[in-house]
Amino acid sequence: MRLEDPLKTLLGAATAKVMAEHMDLRTVGDLLHHYPRKYAERGELTALSDLPLDEHVTVVAQVADARVHTFNKGGRGKGQRLEVTITDGSGRMQLVFFGRTVHFHQKELLPGRRAMFAGKVGLFNRRLQLAHPEYKLLDAESGTDTVKAFASELLPLYPACKQLESWTIEQSVAIALDSMAATGWSGLADPLPPALREGRGLTDLADALVKVHRPRTKADIADARDRLKWDEAFVLQVALARRRHADTQLPAVPRRPAPGGLLDAFDAKLPFTLTEGQRKVSREIFDDLATDHPMHRLLQGEVGSGKTMVALRAMLAVVDAGGQAAMLAPTEVLAQQHHRSVTEMMGELAEGGMLGGAEHATKVVLLTGSMGAAGRRQALLDLITGEAGIVIGTHALIEDKVRFDDLGLVVVDEQHRFGVEQRDALRGKGKQPPHLLVMTATPIPRTVAMTVFGDLETSVLDQLPAGRSPIASHVVPAADKPHFLARAWERVREEVEGGHQAYVVCPRIGDEEDQKGKGKGKASPEDEAEKRPPLAVLEVAEQLRAGPLAGLRVEVLHGRMHPDDKDDVMRRFAAAEVDVLVATTVIEVGVNVPNATAMVIMDADRFGVSQLHQLRGRVGRGSAAGLCLLVTEMPEASPARQRLGAVAATLDGFELSRIDLEQRREGDVLGQAQSGVRSSLRMLTVIDDEEVIAAAREEATALVLADPDLTAHPELRTALDALLDKDREEYLEKG
Repeated sequence: MRLEDPLKTLLGAATAKVMAEHMDLRTVGDLLHHYPRKYAERGELTALSDLPLDEHVTVVAQVADARVHTFNKGGRGKGQRLEVTITDGSGRMQLVFFGRTVHFHQKELLPGRRAMFAGKVGLFNRRLQLAHPEYKLLDAESGTDTVKAFASELLPLYPACKQLESWTIEQSVAIALDSMAATGWSGLADPLPPALREGRGLTDLADALVKVHRPRTKADIADARDRLKWDEAFVLQVALARRRHADTQLPAVPRRPAPGGLLDAFDAKLPFTLTEGQRKVSREIFDDLATDHPMHRLLQGEVGSGKTMVALRAMLAVVDAGGQAAMLAPTEVLAQQHHRSVTEMMGELAEGGMLGGAEHATKVVLLTGSMGAAGRRQALLDLITGEAGIVIGTHALIEDKVRFDDLGLVVVDEQHRFGVEQRDALRGKGKQPPHLLVMTATPIPRTVAMTVFGDLETSVLDQLPAGRSPIASHVVPAADKPHFLARAWERVREEVEGGHQAYVVCPRIGDEEDQKGKGKGKASPEDEAEKRPPLAVLEVAEQLRAGPLAGLRVEVLHGRMHPDDKDDVMRRFAAAEVDVLVATTVIEVGVNVPNATAMVIMDADRFGVSQLHQLRGRVGRGSAAGLCLLVTEMPEASPARQRLGAVAATLDGFELSRIDLEQRREGDVLGQAQSGVRSSLRMLTVIDDEEVIAAAREEATALVLADPDLTAHPELRTALDALLDKDREEYLEKG
């Protein structure tokens, strides 16, 4: 039996099919690496107070009370409902059963009985509930002689789903463990080199897998976790170290700025002084540009920290050195915004070949999909002749017909919005691999930078330029306190009357296409809070024009508008010809209107923590203070409200990104969505395991330096192939 063997050879076709379709478990290795999410002692109760809404959970609890209620079925006679209250000693939760099985469950679930209950956590009358849970009684029919041993046994509780309960997964894992043990674990390749394992005092892999699934003591679990975390951290860091090593082998043209050139002329005309952070990061970038292998640097900084200024100075340095620079932006609105701000900052230095252009001037061209044929033709010509030193564009830059004279630097704005192929297609347009600068306004904790962006050197801009104003943030509980929402619209009016402008952000557009697939099926009472679809731009704008913001100039902006219309609305908003802009998250990055001081985010609970922080960064960009109102209908005790409270409580993006990360599954953070495959991280948590990740990075770097092809480490190579399939390896190629 080997880890790569398909599950159907072990469990039979039917069970294997359910595991593949609903849990994405396909091989023996997948199953053995599907670890318990927690352990319960049979005699102990499991905390009910912090169960996640809408997730499938397994809990160990005791029946406190069980009652049958009769109710009218709306003209179809009477029905019966069994309500069971379970307790963990400190909190309570309700189970509900309907239909013919009510009396069977009532006989089973007697007060005092302990059981494992599995189901999806719902909300009914603002209380957590499991409707029709599966359950397994734990102490019925236990002989008195075995009760003590039985009560102290550790029960593994697995991540499960409706079609596959935790105890079924446990039985399947037991079969896999017994089969592997029967062959002496001969089909198990251990990825950790023996010297590393012994040096770090880690148990061997077979022992770790047995201890994690069948622990006799809590010390067994700790031993197994230590070892399995190391596997994940080390294999991932080896993949990243190999990527970094391969990059250092690539040739690149060193780009040293010519003294007395474009960069010096630009610096001389700056109306302000660069922050110390901007100067430090610029030095790091210029040192990288001067080397003969490609720069791969991640520049992270809060919205408004001056990343664009740092990137522009790097682009000017490359132009001075005889090369060209391309900036890739995720949307047309953002590309146009960057083009405008770059040409404004450069002035006559951006008018190369034009009357009135400065001595060292170059041309700065814009290239987007919606440009007219003549403008597009001219831009392409300026690129291939080298007339244009800088091009700013969208995905249109990647098309085959775009050719450069000598591409020296690629700047990617908001990296997470681009696929690997898109970025690589642009890098492939250089005669030799160009230098790469990746920018993000999403603050990334150090551990995530070491994992997701582990093949990039990291620079952080953590100072805001002088003149930026603080942003006050408040949660507006629209359902609990409707007058708070009325006051929110009054505040927007006050800002507009004071000569300022406001954004209103909604999760949805609200046109025909947006409605497809919505509203199928009837919402159950448990899904009360999620009954209605998210609020939509078009509907909200209409309501505001007719109601609380009547008389103000209210316009809409969303991603499905024609690019010319989008640009027109943004231009008029920037020119203060629009008072309130009702928009989707299309405004999340790059839209810069210093006169906008207020933002109301509708259904704020539908957005992630980091996204809310990004959106909020659009206000308070001038000298007047900013205001952000987070509107929600979620109940006060819900995790969603706690999340919004955290956003309102701090402006520290790094602190919020930690909260965001703690609340999301690690796989999401590590690119599960982007790469289309399951995350290889099951035990490692990038927030808590910083020491393991840092140590694994050190070990991996040293090992790859000594043996880049892993010739002396075939087991590690096997583990790398298994955990980092082709799709995931590509995802890691961020730069």
